[in-house]
Amino acid sequence: MRSSRSEDYNEGMTVFLCSKCGTAITPELAELAALPDPCDDEHGRDKETRRAPSTVPRGRYAIDPEPWGAPYVVQDDQEDPKPAQSRGPLVCREEGFVISAGVPGTVLIHPEDAPGLQPLPNWENGTGCCGPTGDEGLNRACPCGAAVATFAGDCFGPYELHLDPVRTYALSQ
Repeated sequence: MRSSRSEDYNEGMTVFLCSKCGTAITPELAELAALPDPCDDEHGRDKETRRAPSTVPRGRYAIDPEPWGAPYVVQDDQEDPKPAQSRGPLVCREEGFVISAGVPGTVLIHPEDAPGLQPLPNWENGTGCCGPTGDEGLNRACPCGAAVATFAGDCFGPYELHLDPVRTYALSQ
């Protein structure tokens, strides 16, 4: 990984770092003007992995203003439930359909723009059919071991990585 000194980055670019150790998690990324919609088209999915195309292109990021991830609370309207978070499927637990009460402002990036992140030990919060659903909480860690992100990459949802805005920070010029 590159050093995190500000003079190492291009003007107008942003690098995201781990709040615990200061390690650069991403390369230099440029902010998108708007949050893209995830691909819902079955025909756009990879034939082998069944993953959707990434919501955000490589080298870019967007801020998701809506809550993302854990904790989840039971939805008031169980007859007409909403997706658990703005960028994912319905989630039903024992208590009923739930919705995210997580932190708003996650940084949405292409999963391959954070190659040093690793799954949590024992694949904690990483279950799904073909990959993690992203609705169980943080599931990716910095090399220092700090949980910093949620990867969503199952065959029925979006393909994206959410950096937690409390556990990561931006260095911009």
